[in-house]
Order: sequence, then C-alpha cells, then structure tokens
Amino acid sequence: MAVKKFKTVLAIAGSDSGAGAGIQADLKTISACGGYGTTAITALTAQNTLGVFDIHPIPAKHLKSQIEAVLDDIGTDALKIGMLHNAEIIHTVVDALTKYQTPNIVVDPVMVATSGDTLVRMDAITALKSNLFPLARLITPNIPECALLLNTTITETSDLKVLAKKLGKLYNTSVLLKAGHLNHNFLIDVLYNNENNTLIELPSKKVVTKNTHGTGCTLSAAIATFLAKGNSLEEAVKEGKLYLEKAIINSRSHTLGKGHGPLHHFYKFW
Repeated sequence: MAVKKFKTVLAIAGSDSGAGAGIQADLKTISACGGYGTTAITALTAQNTLGVFDIHPIPAKHLKSQIEAVLDDIGTDALKIGMLHNAEIIHTVVDALTKYQTPNIVVDPVMVATSGDTLVRMDAITALKSNLFPLARLITPNIPECALLLNTTITETSDLKVLAKKLGKLYNTSVLLKAGHLNHNFLIDVLYNNENNTLIELPSKKVVTKNTHGTGCTLSAAIATFLAKGNSLEEAVKEGKLYLEKAIINSRSHTLGKGHGPLHHFYKFW
C-alpha cells in the first residue's frame, strides 16, 4: 500500500476558549478541508459567544520554541497567521519564517474589532507592514483593516479593486480584500493576484445569520489548507470562500451560546 504524506498547515494565532475562532477554528477548518493542523499559540483568551473577557499573552521565547518544535520535526506545507498583538511577537514569527523559509504564508491581519476599536498596538501595525506582509503569499484584510493600513475611508464596492492592488503593490504580496463590512445584500470580494498582476471579482450573496464568529480565521485557514494541497492561489481562494459560505449557511440550523455563534465547520460530516 502506498504511504501518503499528510499535507500540513501550521496555524500561529491565539486560543479561543469558546472554540469559535482562533486556533480552535483553524484546526477544525484545516481538518475539514483535508489537511493536518499544527499550532503555535500566541495568546490564551477567556472568551465565549458574547465577547473576550481576559487575554494572557504567551512569552515570545515560548512562542519561538513552539514554532521551532513543529518545523524542526514536522515541517509545514502552508502557514496561517492570525492576530499578533505586539511587535516583539511579530519579530519572533518573522525570524522563524525567515530561518525555515516556510512556503504558502497566509496572513489574516486581525487589527480591528467589530466595534471599530483597534486591537493591536501601533508598533505591531508598523511591524506587520514592514516585516511580515512582504513574506506573505496572501493577506486577507477586511474593509476596516484595509482602511487602517492605507489611512483611508472605504464606502463603495467600486473602491475595492483600486485599494486591493494598492495594498499588494505596497507590500509585494497578493491581497484578498473582503467586502463583508459593506451594508449590501450582494457582496463582491476582490483578489489582487500579485503573482500575475490580475484582479478578480468574487461575488457572493450575504448570508443572514448571527453565527458569524470566526469567519476571518476560518477563511484564511481554509485558503492555507488548499494551498498546502497544491492548488493555485486563485483556486485556493475560491475553494476557501466556498467552504466558508457553506459553513455559514449550514450553521443557521444550529445554536450555541447567547451571542454570535460559531460556524458549522464539519457540515460535510454531520
């Protein structure tokens, strides 16, 4: 019998005790999309469907040990990065990625809360832009994050193509600019593919549900998994968006907690 090698995805992100987002959502997504997930945890949180109540950052030295333990032995076919809350953590991650020359890096630049509040310090934003983004194959900002990165205001779908390409050229990376924060029933995400200098519109109908916790984590982890399996960037983004849409749609028949519930990551199986 032929022996197959697992397609591995290393997720570097915070832990969500409610398991709707963060590392827990990443692992569920990677598994559901056919990959083997490994982890390096940047912070522990006390959190549920109603909010985040406490955050305990992991020391940079221990984060470095986690990453090295995984990459020295298991390696990785792709890498998904979530919220990195300070510059020291970002530099630790960048040093490791440079040392190991990790492929298929997908960065979900988690910087702005649903309330509009900035979640990371300005030194972290500077380090993201200067050090991490240029290593990424793809970054996946939403509209508030794009607005913060470019110091602009975004109100219309027509702005997205220009801004996605501007981000990509600025940081020499591909950009999936997500349109979910626009108040439209029909949404058009934009992929700027820096590898062939193309812009692609990715339309979808907005799904009405309160089960939206962890959508950004889920999408970036799914894309990283499809990249690990050998898909092109455009194919991986399309497959990731399709998986996310089905996970949201199938969550509508379930309920969990009193606030914004999780997606149905395992809709294919139960």
